[in-house]
Amino acid sequence: MRTALLAIVFVAVTATAFAQTPGYLLYIEPTDDGFEVYLTAAMTKKKVPVSVTTNPDLATYLLKAAAIDVEKVTTGKKLVNCLFAYCAGSEDKASTSVQLTDTTGAVVWSYSVNKGRGAKNRQSMAESVAEHLKDDYLKKQR
Repeated sequence: MRTALLAIVFVAVTATAFAQTPGYLLYIEPTDDGFEVYLTAAMTKKKVPVSVTTNPDLATYLLKAAAIDVEKVTTGKKLVNCLFAYCAGSEDKASTSVQLTDTTGAVVWSYSVNKGRGAKNRQSMAESVAEHLKDDYLKKQR
């Protein structure tokens, strides 16, 4: 499992390095739940102008993600919602936040994302982070 994860990260890092003009080197801090793999893939998919590195000493920026917080909707709550209101929106929700720091350790950008479907939606959360990093911060730096 760990070997497969490392292989995915290696492929994503390699693809990022060749697919984009290296403007910034980004180190994504590993998380307990492996969310950094989703973030790495999202940087490539959303064409964020960074090269992801596995060496924090070489990085221009460090991206640190908080643990994904999942709010489970109980069966009872789903039943009550369906009986007295409506069934839409009766699904698990997940949220996470990220901080981007520069080489001095100063926080230069942060973002929080909330998505439905709980932890099943990690890819969508990572893509949201990547897109907002590109549009809200990096485009303004160039």
